[in-house]
Formats: sequence, C-alpha cells, structure tokens
Amino acid sequence: MDERLDEPYCETPDTRPVPADSGPPYAECVLCRKPTEYPESVKGITLCPVCEWQEAQRTACSG
Repeated sequence: MDERLDEPYCETPDTRPVPADSGPPYAECVLCRKPTEYPESVKGITLCPVCEWQEAQRTACSG
C-alpha cells in the first residue's frame, strides 16, 4: 500500500505571528488597512481577524 495515503493532504504549518500583549500600536491589515491584533514590529503579512477568516475560507481544503 502507498505510504503517502496516510499523510494529510492539505496540512499547512502554523506560521501566524503572536498577538500583541502590550496593546497599540498595532500593525495594519495588508488587505483592508484596519488595525490587526499584532504589534507593528511583526514582519510579514498581517491580517485583521475578518480578513484572516476570509483568507482561511478561500484556501480551505474541499474534500
């Protein structure tokens, strides 16, 4: 039997930044420009909770 069948098909690593503990200033969402829950010092793409949820819906596996 093929061993690859036991591997998850659409597994993605959890590379989300850690939310800010200290409060503002927050990073801007790269899609809608609203404040995110991440500090400005976070490198990479930051999304607000709404855009993050919508992006997850677009990239979710459909079986």
